[in-house]
Amino acid sequence: MKIQKRYISAFVALLLSVPAFAQVPAPAAKQSKPVLLKGATLHVGNGTVVENAAVGFDKGKITYAGPQSGANLSGYEVVDVTGQHIYPGLIQPNAALGLNEIESVRATIDWREVGNFNPNVRSVVAYNTDSDIIPTVRANGVLMTQLTPIGGTVSGSSSIVQLDAWNWEDAIVKADEGIHLNWPAMLVQTTNNADPRLAGMKQQREETLTELAQLMRDASVYKSGKHDNENLKLAAMAGLFDGSKKLYIHANYGKEIIESINFAKQYGVKNMVIVGGGDAASVTDFLKANNVAVIYSGVHALPGRAEEDVDMPYKTPYLLQKAGVPFALDYDLSIHGIRNLPFIAGTAAAHGLDKEQALASVSLNTAKILGIDKVVGSVEVGKLATLVVSAGDLLDMRTNNVTHAFIEGRKIDLNNKQKYLYQKFDNKYKSEAKPAIN
Repeated sequence: MKIQKRYISAFVALLLSVPAFAQVPAPAAKQSKPVLLKGATLHVGNGTVVENAAVGFDKGKITYAGPQSGANLSGYEVVDVTGQHIYPGLIQPNAALGLNEIESVRATIDWREVGNFNPNVRSVVAYNTDSDIIPTVRANGVLMTQLTPIGGTVSGSSSIVQLDAWNWEDAIVKADEGIHLNWPAMLVQTTNNADPRLAGMKQQREETLTELAQLMRDASVYKSGKHDNENLKLAAMAGLFDGSKKLYIHANYGKEIIESINFAKQYGVKNMVIVGGGDAASVTDFLKANNVAVIYSGVHALPGRAEEDVDMPYKTPYLLQKAGVPFALDYDLSIHGIRNLPFIAGTAAAHGLDKEQALASVSLNTAKILGIDKVVGSVEVGKLATLVVSAGDLLDMRTNNVTHAFIEGRKIDLNNKQKYLYQKFDNKYKSEAKPAIN
């Protein structure tokens, strides 16, 4: 018993010895007084740029956004950000942030459910607001994300959250806004030698599509009738047929994109979004004709085919913009890389998009696709004061330096574990570099 108490005492002492700065910062308190940022260049998010601007907000909402000369400073706490840049908070779609902490530790992963068809699974209830990764993402200007389940054919429903909250209920911006469908990949023989596994894989694909078709038929019928017992899977899909929910179709190959959209239309699905969209630039006419937006995931990726231009992934956003296809960008390589979201927009800006179009691809465009553009996505009067101030160009990794961030008017603590570790070892080697005193 004495030994056990000694171990407990040692563990408590260890916990108390951990510096507070290494922990996830506590969520900010509600905005208590009006704030006005003045002197910066304002990038509204809709293409408009205002030099020497001011942005005021009160009770979490923007009250003024325009030239500093037109701002009424009375009653506001004025923050001078002269020479800096104000942007809307960036939005990361299609992410498992807060659902997966350490990929090599199974106990920290909660992004998928057992089974192939799980439309009733709600990703948001597994969201961990205490994730160490979240503060590192906020520090680079990403203030909202779409929590997206993975795995199976129908993964479940996604929700949109802001990244400063005590729990998942407080974090929600829009709950259960769409169902995610991983379209079964088409199988193509690329060599002259027949692969004996190909026939079995094709049969499995057909069986999956048959099951999916049956699920869609059942859900459509279920929505139109009355039932003594609720079927959670079918009830979760009801919004697909009246347009209140989106169907996010994860597909890359051009023929898969066309096949999946035609399939969904056949069952009366109203709103569709292609996620991934590696070949989206080759089917722009079809996407426009069917009013389907794209969440493009492959900016920092290699070309999909040997014959493609080496910069095809970089210029695909420009090609979508040129064709008039609504699109947004997401950083899908890893949850740890989400902080690089502004930089993939910067890459797109270096390959055809202008800077404000690139900014919109990670802010207002994303908000429109996710159906939250009435409250966020741009710095406009009446919208939530979810915005970022950077000392340099937010989309340029050489000058990006976020100095302030606000979510619904609350000033966000930009400290995180990585900053703490940087400072810790920077101080260590600076002190070691000092000459010894004789």
